[in-house]
Amino acid sequence: MNLGLITESFSQDRRDWLAGAHGTDIAPSVTLDVSKFTANTHYPDGYIKSGIPLGKITTGGKYGPYDDAASDGRQTCVGFLYTGVEVVTKRGQVLTSAVASMLVHCAVKESKLPVAVDAAGKVDLASRVIFV
Repeated sequence: MNLGLITESFSQDRRDWLAGAHGTDIAPSVTLDVSKFTANTHYPDGYIKSGIPLGKITTGGKYGPYDDAASDGRQTCVGFLYTGVEVVTKRGQVLTSAVASMLVHCAVKESKLPVAVDAAGKVDLASRVIFV
């Protein structure tokens, strides 16, 4: 029996980057490759933030953060993480993968995104995402 004190923290998911509810009813499930994300940038509090632009890794079919300089498939922006995802356990272990949902058709407030999308990423999303 463990009678030690356990501290638990919570993160509130911010979706102020969304310009409206359009597209939120169609959010496919995806598996994130957590090793592709950077702790200080993407999950400083143990949660990968919603609004992170995603790319699909060609080997294995998982998703990681969009990076135009990547050569593993993530150089094509395919959507945005819809909900924040816990990737560091209460015991401090970083998960290797996590299931999440992704927005593929929406309108976003560009200035509110947790990570900026470059011009190439905007071209990738041009037919499905409106940047305001």
